[in-house]
Amino acid sequence: MRTLFRPVLLALLLLLTAAPSAFAQGTKLDAILARGTVRIGLTGDYRPFSALDKATGQFEGLDVDMANSLGRALGAKVELVQTTWGGLLGDLAADKFDLAMGGISVTLERQKTAFFSVPVMRAGKAAIARCTDKDRFASLADIDRPGVKVLANPGGTNERFDRANLKAADITMFPNNAAIFDELVAGRGDVMITDSVETRLQQKLHHELCAIHPDRPFDFGELAYLLPRDAVLKAWIDQWLHISVETGEYAGLTRKWLE
Repeated sequence: MRTLFRPVLLALLLLLTAAPSAFAQGTKLDAILARGTVRIGLTGDYRPFSALDKATGQFEGLDVDMANSLGRALGAKVELVQTTWGGLLGDLAADKFDLAMGGISVTLERQKTAFFSVPVMRAGKAAIARCTDKDRFASLADIDRPGVKVLANPGGTNERFDRANLKAADITMFPNNAAIFDELVAGRGDVMITDSVETRLQQKLHHELCAIHPDRPFDFGELAYLLPRDAVLKAWIDQWLHISVETGEYAGLTRKWLE
């Protein structure tokens, strides 16, 4: 028994010795509470999650409402910080914001340098096109043909999906994600592949466009909040999300912006 407990006691002593220095550094959650402000990154170009009105400088959307809910739960002011899809990880690492929201796809590549909250929504990639053309693009094989112009916003998972799965189609970058669906309506592109939840919303906002099999997306995907590598902050965010789901708050906000 003495030989069994001796290594355990030694490990415990080492942990207790190291603990003061670890806690002295504090956590991201401690920093937010001490500052009294939580900084949240949003791209502002992805409805229904976040949209930035450039005239007023105001954000709106599902995750703007969730950001305000988060601020109330923390007892902190909310500061919304604009970021980009290509700059998400770099801006997080540079401490430009404490966490990012706004319809962020969970990927293993992003997970290499950051944490994710528990998933908030399931959303694989699906296609959207003008309703007059929807029967032309029922599958990836139908889309991946010479002469088919596929629009994509640069730097995000839409571009990565297109480049990984389309070899013959013409993948065309369009930097303004907020206006990319107007390009489809105007005929300056044939199809776009994006999260299925976005195809459902955009067909409501643009009656000329039709989501193509959003209930049967091309792949499996989930959306979550992007977090720094701080286990304490992640545990708190996950618990807050759990409560939001169980109380019906998240479902109510989702209906507000999607239905």
